Amino acid sequence: MTRRIDRRSALKFGLAGLGAAMAVPVAARAEARPTPRATGDLGLIIERAVGRVRIVETTGRTVLHTIEGLGDLSHASAVFSRDERFAYVFGRDGGLTQVDMLEGRIVNRVVQGGNSIGGAISQDGRLVAVSNYKPGGVKIFDADTLALVADIPAAYEGSTEQSKTVGLVDAPEQKFVFSLYDAGETWLVDMSDPAKPAVTKFKGIGKLPYDGLITGDGRHYVAGLFGEDGLAMLDLWAPENGVKRILGGYGKGDKPLPVYKMPHLEGWAEADGKLFLPAVGRHEILAVERGSWREVGRVKAHSQPVFVMARPDGRHLWVNYAHPDNDTIEVIDVKTLSVVKTLKPGPAVLHMEFTPRGEHVWVSVRDLDMVLVYDTRTFEVLARLPMDKPSGIFFTARAHRTGL
Repeated sequence: MTRRIDRRSALKFGLAGLGAAMAVPVAARAEARPTPRATGDLGLIIERAVGRVRIVETTGRTVLHTIEGLGDLSHASAVFSRDERFAYVFGRDGGLTQVDMLEGRIVNRVVQGGNSIGGAISQDGRLVAVSNYKPGGVKIFDADTLALVADIPAAYEGSTEQSKTVGLVDAPEQKFVFSLYDAGETWLVDMSDPAKPAVTKFKGIGKLPYDGLITGDGRHYVAGLFGEDGLAMLDLWAPENGVKRILGGYGKGDKPLPVYKMPHLEGWAEADGKLFLPAVGRHEILAVERGSWREVGRVKAHSQPVFVMARPDGRHLWVNYAHPDNDTIEVIDVKTLSVVKTLKPGPAVLHMEFTPRGEHVWVSVRDLDMVLVYDTRTFEVLARLPMDKPSGIFFTARAHRTGL
């Protein structure tokens, strides 16, 4: 006897059977597939003495990967690809190393110079530029392959040697800007056609430019001058007007103090319509009005400031100091320009990095072999991560900010 099954029953039976048949393979695939991870809360920490970096995640405050073999990291920095997948680490030995942030491994590495001081990544993320002390000049590489795209030697009038290059930053419209320490010049490089780099040179900007910064909107490039009081500013909206001197003689009449460590203009802060800059050879932080570029205040500091960094909401500045007072961080209220908290993390505080929205700050304490994570509201220590001589801390949120 043949049993009749109507269409509705057949459809129901068929779907049930299909579900049963698929249940095992789907479960098996889910178990075999690793949990995917995004890149937004990742960071990279330099272990300067051992040529190693750590990949960390800021949500759980843990170390994910340890990567060896990056050479001399005694003055290392890093930038990120626009998708945050890759970090480009610039080593003091001239090494340029591409690191996969998700897989925790070196993808590519080239030794492109003898002594390097930092680098930058282009607006579109396709070019990586490296600033060199030796042999001098800037080299530009393809971000995917690290193939050399352009070599820009820093030759200058009156010398057979190339100048050390400093203050290299990315700028809008596929440009890079940097300064020549020995020559007292700032160069603007247009890489909109990578086959034909266009270099504009601004001479006589001042004595011994030692570092540079670019404002967050990419408009103004400012070079600090070690050989004299003042700074040199280039308006990238009107480069034809040349370099303008600002804050000339801010230390006039005072005897400069010995400089144990050069301040970092790349660690400048912008908050409440002002720029806050470390004063060279002085126990002061300069407050400069954005737009007029005139000094509007000074903050008496604990010692010679190295990094002056603004919490992302701009309310507080966190400042660390040069040897022999490098065990201290001061937190400054931007509204009152007064110190609201003094912290003593330990000997040799080298770097600070805020989480993207500023609820936490990570602090490297080299001689304690530790990275400390602070709550920026309560100043409580939330975590202590053992590291071997940690220095630079770089979070992937930098990928979306000009000049970082």
